[in-house]
Amino acid sequence: MNQNSKSTKQFAVALAAVLGGVALGSFIVIRRDEPGRSQRPLPIPSGPGKDAQRGDSWTNDMVWIRGGIFWMGSADGSPDEQPAHEVTVDGFWMDQTEVTNDQFEKFVRATGYVTVAGRKPDPKDFPGASPEMLVPGSVVFKPPPGEVSLDNHYIWWKWTPGADWRHPEGADSDIKGREKHPVVHVCWYDAMAYAEWAGKRLPTEAEWEYASRGGLDRKPYVWGEAQTPNGRWQANIWQGRFPNENTQADGFRGTAPVASFPPNGYGLYDMAGNVWEWCNDWYRPDYYASSPTKNPKGPTESFDPNEPGVPKKVLRGGSYLCSDLYCTGYRPSARMKSSPDTGLSHTGFRCVKDGPPPR
Repeated sequence: MNQNSKSTKQFAVALAAVLGGVALGSFIVIRRDEPGRSQRPLPIPSGPGKDAQRGDSWTNDMVWIRGGIFWMGSADGSPDEQPAHEVTVDGFWMDQTEVTNDQFEKFVRATGYVTVAGRKPDPKDFPGASPEMLVPGSVVFKPPPGEVSLDNHYIWWKWTPGADWRHPEGADSDIKGREKHPVVHVCWYDAMAYAEWAGKRLPTEAEWEYASRGGLDRKPYVWGEAQTPNGRWQANIWQGRFPNENTQADGFRGTAPVASFPPNGYGLYDMAGNVWEWCNDWYRPDYYASSPTKNPKGPTESFDPNEPGVPKKVLRGGSYLCSDLYCTGYRPSARMKSSPDTGLSHTGFRCVKDGPPPR
């Protein structure tokens, strides 16, 4: 609990107020013990991925991303996306899609793993919190009716007892019919546990952005220049007045089944929208000014000026809650950050793996 004492206090305050929330730029943090990890191999998915050319089972449903040079960041984006700079990355394998509920359930059944959201908070970690609030739970998107100010994110994010990956909206919800949706309410530690069990790892921020661009150089979207080419939405994001009017012009109100939209140039799905995806890197807003030009792995420690005492990990890709009125995180250069022990109803992940290229 030492370096994250501020997050402990924040969570205690949130519990005591029966309130949990995040800003899309600064997540409320929930601190609990770091989960254990397992070394068990990933069960082979049914059917090979289209790029599994070697016949090696671990490449099933993964895509080979050939190494190369690209421009990382944006010259006209948020300050932490600048400066745009050339980066070289080596080749790697990447999951075609975000990890689904079905895939995560196989991991849980094989290992008995309990996510951080599913664990009862230790009263010693949250002094002052009422006992009835010290129950497993997570933060859920629950906007109030009517027009609201976008200045106070607490009014649409709620700490919800019983919410976890199996119960995305709370104890009375379930994932029946959502087996192919991306798993949510997973924190960075949960994603790391899955990746280690699967014999994979989380991508670096540079690998993630390089892969997301699909070979397109300095384009505003992972599919090119226009937001809706030929009048069609290319990602699961928010249309309408955020946070309580979603016209669902893209066909979805919440998460969508993975691969519901066309892949990018590398054959990867949902590299924009749907759910935020954890990266391995610590977050610093000024990292790009001094990052290595070859295979950068992020800073050695985190610093977020909005919450100086709370270490943060990087998330990428945006989510179904990204709205042009409030958040354009679905752009390939956009960066997000959150405490590694925080899971939310729009946060998931995908994995990568080092290995030889396909024959």
